Amino acid sequence: MVEQITDKLGRPIRDLRLSVTDRCNFRCDYCMPKEIFGDDFVFLPKDELLTFDEMVRISKVYTQLGVKKIRITGGEPLLRRDLYKLIYELNQIDGVEDIGLTTNGLLLKKHGQKLYDAGLRRINVSLDAIEDKVFQAINNRNIKASTILQQIDYAISIGFHVKVNVVIQKGVNDNQILPMIQYFKEKDIEIRFIEFMDVGNDNGWDFSKVVTKDEMLNMIENEFDIESVEPKYFGEVAKYYRHKDNGAQFGLITSVSQSFCSTCTRGRLSSDGKFYSCLFSTVDGFNVKSFMRAGATDDELFEQFKVLWNVRDDRYSDERTEQTVANRKRKKINMNYIGG
Repeated sequence: MVEQITDKLGRPIRDLRLSVTDRCNFRCDYCMPKEIFGDDFVFLPKDELLTFDEMVRISKVYTQLGVKKIRITGGEPLLRRDLYKLIYELNQIDGVEDIGLTTNGLLLKKHGQKLYDAGLRRINVSLDAIEDKVFQAINNRNIKASTILQQIDYAISIGFHVKVNVVIQKGVNDNQILPMIQYFKEKDIEIRFIEFMDVGNDNGWDFSKVVTKDEMLNMIENEFDIESVEPKYFGEVAKYYRHKDNGAQFGLITSVSQSFCSTCTRGRLSSDGKFYSCLFSTVDGFNVKSFMRAGATDDELFEQFKVLWNVRDDRYSDERTEQTVANRKRKKINMNYIGG
């Protein structure tokens, strides 16, 4: 029996983001800059991570509150050992209609077949440039874009539905928009361009680095014949467009210029087992891991999760201004703990 719950602004919970690790094999400046996450950086020890059994238990309880979609994130989730076992168990949960994974794609050839066999069908690959030199400068690990493109081709060849996500920063990779549109149009792979957001505390964000949806759209319309596409479902974060000549689609995610807080249905569980009701949450999320390990029953988890959602009133992006960003005193949760 599912109990439909809403937060203070009338938003249901439909999606759960599970971060399975805080580690990553890239050092992108907007997420895990190498100056901070160096070779001596101390990541979470294994016993501070949620176990797969704990993640499955939490997910089962959340489906009783309306969650239908689960997305696996990181850090880089493919660094978590035996991830396919978690995928398999999540697929056995009644009420879960969709499971997705967000990855940088580097390890897809290594782990893709096991993930597919476990029931995973949808993958979002983060790829912020199509030119090798630009991409290498972003990931700070000398990984070529061509390497990730090969991994994407492999994933599609074994049956995965793949989307590509691109975070656009002014003066960094905005020159990649048109060549990426062209490449993925020809491949008929959906690509989504994301406005650069002020997630976490370490990415040096400010408004001057944002390329807005309107700026991106104007650039694309000058080169391609496109038309808008109606939203597919409530809470869809991207505004979609279609190429008139071949029907290939792309999306623009307006996380800064046209916020979508009013339709946000996502809850987030960090790699160290804390619940956050917003991507921009402060670092005092509810410690689900400690609550469970102290002996909480499923009924107690249900009631606690219900309360956490009922009191939710987050609308950070609605309220974001240069002044609110500058005056914010409390630190936000870093992206490597909570995913995107």
